[in-house]
Amino acid sequence: MGLLSKKDTKLITDPLADNNPITIQVLGICSALAITAQLKPSIVMAISVIFVMGVGNIVISLMRNIIPSKIRIIVQLIVVATLVIIVDQVLKAFAYSLSKELSVFIGLIITNCIIMGRFEAFALGNGVWRSFLDGVGNALGYGVILIIVGFFRELLGSGTLFGLKVLGDSVEKTGLYAYGYENNGFMVLPPMALIVVGIIIWIQRSRNKALIED
Repeated sequence: MGLLSKKDTKLITDPLADNNPITIQVLGICSALAITAQLKPSIVMAISVIFVMGVGNIVISLMRNIIPSKIRIIVQLIVVATLVIIVDQVLKAFAYSLSKELSVFIGLIITNCIIMGRFEAFALGNGVWRSFLDGVGNALGYGVILIIVGFFRELLGSGTLFGLKVLGDSVEKTGLYAYGYENNGFMVLPPMALIVVGIIIWIQRSRNKALIED
């Protein structure tokens, strides 16, 4: 028998597509708006949420039998806040400029409804291993959308990826710019994040008719 059973595998694969927390559950939209104008912050945010959700689900699962029901939300907030502080301190130590760029948005992971939702709906009622898989799966589903949105917004809005010019030089008119291509400034504005997410939702639902029926 493999490390992952069929049910365990679905905990990771379902949030990547048919039960994606952003495109299906419509959660975590704020960060999709705020930090996806460039690819690098999108990836860092995705990795941060994977760490917080994976470890957080483990902690809540371990404590599930000793947490008084009346204060469970407070306990969950303390757990996620502690993990977010760890992420923030690591970024300040090893990627200070990026931590300044993300600034308040890292702190807002504390109030990310995806994380609190998985604590409440899954980690409080399941064992450590399955809770860890559920946390990582939902964080991956969240992160994939952020990275896709960040990729297209930076590429079409600035002509760069990770800050590197990939479409040519817009000043010297090299690459695609030599043929009249111009950066779409609208792509770096927050409303475009919603439009890109909307396109992803449209593609996803057109490929899976069951989602349309739901």
